[in-house]
Amino acid sequence: MSKSKLWNVVGTSVHKVDGAALAAGAPLFVDDELPRDLLFAAVKWSPHAHARITSMDTSRAEAMDGVHVVLTYKNVPRVMRTTAGQGHPEPSPYDFTTLDSKVRHVGDRVAAVAAETPALARAAVEAIEVEYELLEPVLEIRSALEKGAPVIHDELDAAMPIVAPYEPGRNLAAHVAVAVGDPPAALSKAHQRVTAEYECHYAQHCPMEPHIAVAAPDGYGRLIIRTSTQVPFHVRRIVAQACQIPVRDIRVIKPRIGGGFGAKQEVLIEDLVALLALRSGRPVKLEYTRAEEFTSARTRHPAVVTVDLGLSAEGDVEGMDMKVLLNTGAYGSHALTVGCNCGSKVLPLYKCDHVGFALDSVYTNLPVGGAYRGYGATQAAFAMECAMDEAAAKLGMDPVELRQRNTIGPGDSSPIFKALGEGTEGVEQAIGSCGLAECIARGAQAMDWSAKRQRRDEGRLRRGVGMCTLMQGSSIPEVDLGAASIKLNEDGSFNLLVGATDLGTGSDTVMAQIAAEVLGVTPDRILVLSSDTDVTPFDVGAYASSTTYLSGMAAKKAAAGARRQILEVAARLLDVPAGDLSLAEGMVKGGPRPLSLADVALSSLYAEHQHQVQSVASHVTQKSPPPFSAHFAEVEVDTATGMVRVLKYVAAVDCGTAINPLLAEGQVEGAVLNGIGYALTEEYLFDRRGKMRNPTFKHYKVLCTADLPELVTILVPSYEATGPFGAKSVSEIGINGPLPAINNAIFHATGARLRRSPFTPERVLAALE
Repeated sequence: MSKSKLWNVVGTSVHKVDGAALAAGAPLFVDDELPRDLLFAAVKWSPHAHARITSMDTSRAEAMDGVHVVLTYKNVPRVMRTTAGQGHPEPSPYDFTTLDSKVRHVGDRVAAVAAETPALARAAVEAIEVEYELLEPVLEIRSALEKGAPVIHDELDAAMPIVAPYEPGRNLAAHVAVAVGDPPAALSKAHQRVTAEYECHYAQHCPMEPHIAVAAPDGYGRLIIRTSTQVPFHVRRIVAQACQIPVRDIRVIKPRIGGGFGAKQEVLIEDLVALLALRSGRPVKLEYTRAEEFTSARTRHPAVVTVDLGLSAEGDVEGMDMKVLLNTGAYGSHALTVGCNCGSKVLPLYKCDHVGFALDSVYTNLPVGGAYRGYGATQAAFAMECAMDEAAAKLGMDPVELRQRNTIGPGDSSPIFKALGEGTEGVEQAIGSCGLAECIARGAQAMDWSAKRQRRDEGRLRRGVGMCTLMQGSSIPEVDLGAASIKLNEDGSFNLLVGATDLGTGSDTVMAQIAAEVLGVTPDRILVLSSDTDVTPFDVGAYASSTTYLSGMAAKKAAAGARRQILEVAARLLDVPAGDLSLAEGMVKGGPRPLSLADVALSSLYAEHQHQVQSVASHVTQKSPPPFSAHFAEVEVDTATGMVRVLKYVAAVDCGTAINPLLAEGQVEGAVLNGIGYALTEEYLFDRRGKMRNPTFKHYKVLCTADLPELVTILVPSYEATGPFGAKSVSEIGINGPLPAINNAIFHATGARLRRSPFTPERVLAALE
């Protein structure tokens, strides 16, 4: 049940704090505020998927007038690390260094330059002469672990910083194997068994703003980095590591960001601009082109997922096993944690005492996987939810009924929560809030499910409906930290400083609403400053669906600390107990006379007992409450051409209390459209040497508003007691539904089951045949 009626600000769709400025085109982004005397960087990329550099001549580039710095593996520190922006020590292999004598994918770094103009920087890159010893590449995920396969990471200093299996000599970046109960026995005894393999593909995040960073020496011996990042504090730490300088000598500022979706959880370019600025003594800017974003940034990990389900005659899930083969590409950033999420964010959805999970994350000489919205759950939900649809068909049961019979509910738990943390020791937890049953019921009603399931088309155009159920998580419990500070100003306004990173999601607005609710003011009285490592408190950044649930609780606690201090000052001024007073409408209520927050501020700053009313708070979560969702898709399949058109899509979501319902709906709708594009049109095409053939929006189709089907979003209220005002996450879960829901709808329409994405006309026709 929603408690929003109890609140004044929470549960209200207030305007975004940056909305007017963004709409007016205010200069808020990295590229809008460039320092004087700026140099421009360019990178020389490998044309080969797997090669060793045998010689490099930079003399022509260095001789060019206006070229200030040329970096190669010969003149930069060799510091092994990961580019993954994760908590320290990162659960990703230390298999990357700024520049190396070996290249491992087309688009890997070879050299970098800084010059007076972008054109000159590009010309200098072209002038660098490189000779390579070509090595046999690994271009197929299934061949990576074969005996005799080329070894991609044969360097002796590659290592795993945490205790976890890591065998680069076998191209194995991560391995996990867990079992609860006796899955083989349960599966062998089951009345009905489904074993299914599904394969999902590469995709790029495609933020409107590509990776961009500017590093500038400040005149005091420090380096200021303005960068489009999701993880400013991780950037500071990893750049210090790469450049071998103290953390105190670096300040990282995150301005507005033109999209992230996980791509900017990676520390990809900040080390280069930092080194170039330190060597030149001048500010340096590096911005990826769109082609570079495709080939040299990060991607969704392709995966082959095999699901084995055993069910009783009545439809109860009695045994489950999932095996994941994950393609991490040339480097292992997020190889372990994305793979773990395949299990931890999917397997607990169904009540079962016998569960097995195994993961092999393997290196290939293809683009590098990374964090991408959904983070492993997307790949695994595709396989699991299609396998559940197959099971329903074998049992002669409605897919909705099968989900209703088996999905987890309030008070339930799963041994997988404990067995699979995100690369660390998992946390035991029981489900608190869960509106999944209502999501299924309301979603089915909105789709007119029962009536449309009865339809059977026989002509060229065939319509069908499919569905799936989903869960995700909220933060990484007992690992990640969020913090906030707040202070009272003379006019009764507040400065709220948060390390949390607003990617355009509206998290600054949500933080303001949470603080405003505690302090009894309107959100416009909360002045939010986020993500400046010199000014704001620490926060891990925007990932793991943590901002509202984790950082929001830090903001709530900080605001509560300021509230206590305000009431203490007011109690002295009014000569009444602080417990008799409250805050509402910007006033102190309950005393013998009205008292404004401005009165309190002026007294505390200028009169008796002078002090600054301020509070700092930190928060570490103890659990990761899942948001839940049910998705329904209606499609029309042209059996002559194989074209699939989504006619209607329904997403019913339980995200606890929606702090700002309109922003929550926007997150769901954006994720769904992102997922539909992933299911139908987005695909990397490679030549036989591992080079991407379509690194442009002309040939890599990203859906836009013109492609939208009828889209219905239903926010199902619940109350998560461990979240701020009952909130949990919402931003990622929506992307996980389109792959299975659309595939299941295609099956209902045509009887053809696709086992590899995306569902292009060619693949649909092949399945029909």
